[in-house]
Order: sequence, then C-alpha cells, then structure tokens
Amino acid sequence: MGIPHELTVSAKIDGASEFRIYAQIILPLAKPAVLTIGLFTFLGAWGDFQGPLIYLNDPEQWTLSIGLKQFIRENTVAWGPLMAASTLFTVPIVILYFFVQKKFIEGISMTGMK
Repeated sequence: MGIPHELTVSAKIDGASEFRIYAQIILPLAKPAVLTIGLFTFLGAWGDFQGPLIYLNDPEQWTLSIGLKQFIRENTVAWGPLMAASTLFTVPIVILYFFVQKKFIEGISMTGMK
C-alpha cells in the first residue's frame, strides 16, 4: 500500500502489461516488506517453544529451544553449557539479519519517485 499508484499508472500509459508492472516495478519496491515478513516468520518459528513441546514426543526430534530447556534441571542449572548453546542458538539469527539488513537500506533509498 505504500507504493505510489502513479508508478503503475505511468507504466500502463507506457504500454506495460500487468505482469510486467508487477515483476519490474511492484515486486522490487516491495522486496523490503517481503523480507521483513520473512524474517519475522523465521524468528517466530526458530524460537517457538510451546508448539514443538506439544506435538514432539521423541527427544531426537526436539527443536533447539526445547534442547536449551534440558540444561535447566529441577535443582541445578548447567550455566556454562547453557550459555554456550544459547550463543550457538542466536548465531544464525544474527547472520540472517546482516544479510537482510542490506535489502532494508536499499528499500529505503529506492523509493521510485523524485
């Protein structure tokens, strides 16, 4: 909804088809929003604890978030291994953010209008 309507109107005046307008104008301008939604979806699935806890019974199929919980016992907590595993749990998220960050900046600088 943030893409100016004038861009599609001017493309139609120039003779572009609906598919070409979508593929060459709308999609490149919407790429930051699509990547943001993808990043939030990934983060929601990556850190989900309750969903896998409900439907996974086999310890070999547990996700990383459930595996982190196993470092916490009833009376003791293995802090060293827990912190090391937590760091490894967050590394893919940080790497993904650095790749997606470039597209965010491109989306801000490329508005399509002068």
